Amino acid sequence: MVGKNAAFLFPGQGAQYPGMGLDLIEVSAEAKKIFETASAVLGRDMVGLIRDSDTETLKRTDVSQPTLCIASLTAAAYLKERGIIPAACAGFSLGEYPALCCAGVISIEDCFRLTDERGKAMQAAIDRIRAAADGEAPGMAAVIGLPPEQIEVLIAEWKNGGLRDLYAANYNSSKQVAVSGNAAALKEAENRFKEAGAKRVLRLQVAGPFHSPFMKEAAEAFAPILEKVQFNDPAIKLFSNVTGKQIQSGAEAKALALRQIVEGVRWTDEEAALAELQPEALFETGPGKVLQGLWKDTGSTIPCHAAGTAAEITELSRAN
Repeated sequence: MVGKNAAFLFPGQGAQYPGMGLDLIEVSAEAKKIFETASAVLGRDMVGLIRDSDTETLKRTDVSQPTLCIASLTAAAYLKERGIIPAACAGFSLGEYPALCCAGVISIEDCFRLTDERGKAMQAAIDRIRAAADGEAPGMAAVIGLPPEQIEVLIAEWKNGGLRDLYAANYNSSKQVAVSGNAAALKEAENRFKEAGAKRVLRLQVAGPFHSPFMKEAAEAFAPILEKVQFNDPAIKLFSNVTGKQIQSGAEAKALALRQIVEGVRWTDEEAALAELQPEALFETGPGKVLQGLWKDTGSTIPCHAAGTAAEITELSRAN
């Protein structure tokens, strides 16, 4: 039985898919209102964009960021309507923005504005990197089967040996770290990680080398936009990608939001902090099931449920 001791986890880029969130409009007036608000704030039909875009279009970070945010917030709204209320929340990468909104730190209108502008700034940086590399796309890859500490050591050794433009970006679990790099570095690193014992190295369905120094120009472009937005103190417990710890104030949240663009996601630390709260259950609030898999890797007995579709949420609330 989950009443008001739940934790919402919001997914990051790579979880998006055509049509995400649209089923929630059919069952939730609040979900429909969220889509309407997003369309008004962003000046375009977001229902049509999510419905009609193909996978490659949604993969663009200037598209995936606001659309994934919409889908996640509609899922959160329907969970609350069905009686599942968060006492804490955290978001993976882009998912930190719906988490900020869910925790009352930013308004829903500012959440859409910020993810839209953040996506544009990051896409512009990616396009410049690609142009400078004769069209070779930078990106990210998940290294599976090596501990984070070993990956950090390997990257440092390779950097000293001349393999640059490769960074540990997302600390997903004790078994998986996502690295960011340009096309040449990722290609070379794939072979080297496998030689070092990695089980698999998988390119991720994201537009660029996020959470790394590659995004410095994006952070510089985003800073004045972020500065104008009001950040309130969290109304519920909220955790940071940058520190892996609970965020204590709106001022801290704003500073971390800028650092997050160029610094790694300490998701394993956030999971540990969430586990200490002993929530009755966690809910992956939005598209996909990646965060459930990462939570499973922690070995925790606290359940983590899929909560991204109307059917999933309805079933959960019936069992609640």
